[in-house]
Amino acid sequence: MPNPGLLVLFGSQTGTAQDVSERLGREARRRRLDCRVQALDSYPVVNLINEPLVIFVCATTGQGDPPDNMKSFWKFLFRKNLPLTSLCQMDFAVLGLGDSSYAKFNFVAKKLHRRLLQLGGSALLPVCLGDDQHELGPDAAVDPWLHELWEKVLRLYPILPGLDVIPPGVPLPSTFTLRFLQEAPTACSEEQHAATTDPANTPSELQPFLAPMVTNQRVTGPSHFQDVRLIEFDITGSRLSFSAGSVVLIQPENTDSHVRRFCEVLGLDPDQYFTLQAREPGVSCPVQLPQPCMLRHLVARYLDIASVPRRSFFELLACLSPHELEREKLQEFSSAQGQEDLHEYCNRPRRTILEVLCDFPHTAAAIPPDYLLDLIPRIRPRAFSIASSLLVHPSRLQILVAVVQYQTRLREPRRGLCSSWLASLDPGKGLVRVPLWVRPGGLTFPKTPDTPVIMVGPGTGVAPFRAAVQERVAQSMTGLPCASPGNILFFGCRWRDQDFYWEAEWRGLEERGCLVLITAFSREQEQKVYVQHRLRESGPLVWELLDRQGAFFYLAGNSGAGWGPQIRRIQSLQPRAPLPIYLQLRHSGT
Repeated sequence: MPNPGLLVLFGSQTGTAQDVSERLGREARRRRLDCRVQALDSYPVVNLINEPLVIFVCATTGQGDPPDNMKSFWKFLFRKNLPLTSLCQMDFAVLGLGDSSYAKFNFVAKKLHRRLLQLGGSALLPVCLGDDQHELGPDAAVDPWLHELWEKVLRLYPILPGLDVIPPGVPLPSTFTLRFLQEAPTACSEEQHAATTDPANTPSELQPFLAPMVTNQRVTGPSHFQDVRLIEFDITGSRLSFSAGSVVLIQPENTDSHVRRFCEVLGLDPDQYFTLQAREPGVSCPVQLPQPCMLRHLVARYLDIASVPRRSFFELLACLSPHELEREKLQEFSSAQGQEDLHEYCNRPRRTILEVLCDFPHTAAAIPPDYLLDLIPRIRPRAFSIASSLLVHPSRLQILVAVVQYQTRLREPRRGLCSSWLASLDPGKGLVRVPLWVRPGGLTFPKTPDTPVIMVGPGTGVAPFRAAVQERVAQSMTGLPCASPGNILFFGCRWRDQDFYWEAEWRGLEERGCLVLITAFSREQEQKVYVQHRLRESGPLVWELLDRQGAFFYLAGNSGAGWGPQIRRIQSLQPRAPLPIYLQLRHSGT
């Protein structure tokens, strides 16, 4: 019998699940399987009943939530009226990508696996639980799982006689072809493509709003080790609407120096124009790219050359390398046995794609332009908590940005792409516009301002709580003091005079009875004091609010700050009603 078509469906928030799905697609094609790779929400879910073989790759975000491009599928799949024999013709496997520092580790993958079984699907394997906390990353779990998966698939659907598995060293055809133009087009809409200053609809990733930057102010002291910026945008006429807890997505760009260096290493003319065409029917060109497009635009605004490459990058680069010594090293990095060496070379020092290409110059110079979009992922938008309320700052959107910069063993410091790009923009020297849009975040605040909230926001983690306090105070009855202690904020930083964000604003709210502020300045005494200590000291107040007054508890900050024991301690309490606990933890350097 001919082999069936394999369908790979992914739910991805940061691109890792999409990268793994595309790897699955390549490995399937090498095994002579027809394979389609699609985001879950772009696939007509009603067609799932006709699919014989499906691999689901899904990340878990926030507090056990599905990624944005999976939410419609998720809602449909859990409809109560679906027959329990809906998927009885389907063999499936679920690969999850999560982070074991979160309480609901790989919650989406586990729940999806159970639901597919409920609907009659046959599981080829137990669910795979990739863990970002593992020193080798998700691949530590994914590699052995995939090995077993292909054994199962080929046992059910053997390769047809006369055909063999395509060897790893043979490159598959590129997804797109770049057709270069002899002359520049007479008119080009690159500057306005896919972004607008006058949107007809609510701005989105496909059509961001080009927001003028109003201010870009450093708010840490001149002697402080970290540059933190309060950045304000004018969103007049944008159709953007948000509430406390929402996040803004910003689309950054590569630096001019990195763009020039990339083009030099690959031998590309940044001023040359091209048109993009898909090789296979049913494959769409990226809507973020204009047609025709300049190479400079592609490299500056689409290719994430400043990201740390994934293993798939080395796999394809090895296939394209004409240089024996470089090819051998790239093959080693892309093999299962070479993952520790790859981690030491690439992940530990946070070496970028551009730096890797500079380390393999013969290979870089031989890369066919057609493979650029297969080789290098696109620049992902970065999410920032909105730090202002529309009720207090109409037509304005504010964010608090810590400019990411740190040293590894590499000579050049590592810099966050988006934070460094934003910090470099100076609205005082002329009009600066930034492409952005908003979406709901993981923090949902009570609709009534008299419901107590306990907010723990060390450092820049305090940003969403400023929006929440502004909104809750504005919603209170004019002329009457706020319910106290309705808003309790635990804020921590190093020094009172260096990184105490919005001190004057907090003190003013304290004087009006709208806020209970509890601070921890970790470096102002011999023994370091953090918000965790203040939280423990205020245990009776916290318990009174949680158990007696139905308070909501919120935490936003760095996931590496050792919050696990604190959260588990709170979750182990026995209140009169279930505790509404909201967490928003981020990884350092992202």
